[in-house]
Amino acid sequence: MPRGITPRKPAKSGRHGGLRTATKVTGKVAVSSKAKPFGGTKRQASVHSAPKDKTAKSAKGYKPTAPERVSEILKRLDQLYPDVTCALTHKSAWELLVATILSAQSTDVRVNMVTPELFKKYPTVQDFARLEPEQLEPDIRSTGFFRNKSKSVVGAAKKIVSDFGGQVPENMADLLTLPGVARKTANVVLGTWFKTADGVVVDTHVHRISRRLELTKNEDPKKIEEDLMRIIPKEKWILFSHQVIWHGRKLCFARSPKCADCPLENICHAEDKTWSTVDRHAGAKA
Repeated sequence: MPRGITPRKPAKSGRHGGLRTATKVTGKVAVSSKAKPFGGTKRQASVHSAPKDKTAKSAKGYKPTAPERVSEILKRLDQLYPDVTCALTHKSAWELLVATILSAQSTDVRVNMVTPELFKKYPTVQDFARLEPEQLEPDIRSTGFFRNKSKSVVGAAKKIVSDFGGQVPENMADLLTLPGVARKTANVVLGTWFKTADGVVVDTHVHRISRRLELTKNEDPKKIEEDLMRIIPKEKWILFSHQVIWHGRKLCFARSPKCADCPLENICHAEDKTWSTVDRHAGAKA
């Protein structure tokens, strides 16, 4: 038997403890030869060798929604996405409203493939108002949930023509009276087209990333919006939503987010990170 290695004796209880594994030293970091890559990736060395940010630990007194931390998040988002806006193609408030309704449970890419021909076929809100939902269904089928979306679009067109003189309302209260329009859709139209900050758009990306960054602990979109409105300056509400949505498309994916490439990584403590230089917090996840 090689010198220096002594087998462990059986425990008196009759059960054996786990065997100690030999370690190999790389630089100053000892890595178990039997350790599996963190998260099943090949970033083993990076995870173990990355220095921890001592200032970002979950020590007593840490407040994820502290003004200085929120300000730093906004600063880094500004550097990453300085001039982003809504990715839905549109030329009017009505076109944006339709595109936003169609984007539910779909992608902006898919919607942008559908709307050019749709608006060419029906150029005005009055054209949509003359339709029956069944007539619109074939044109928007590929966006999914096309029956409900057809009812919403046609219903919204009829109400805009009958109650608002053919013009999309410019305030939250009136927008919410339109079929198929909830706060998310209304905020998109108000913020992107009318440049009115009445709230924060909470789509699937904002929902996920706000929870990962511990800006909210809520699951309900309305409560998430209320939390974000309390901690984010009003003048940043519109841009913040666009930035987080783009961040969700580029880096912070629902599955396997690109944490190693994310400039927010060292101030993010999400439990489901794929790579981390800071302590992860239980429950800080999407």
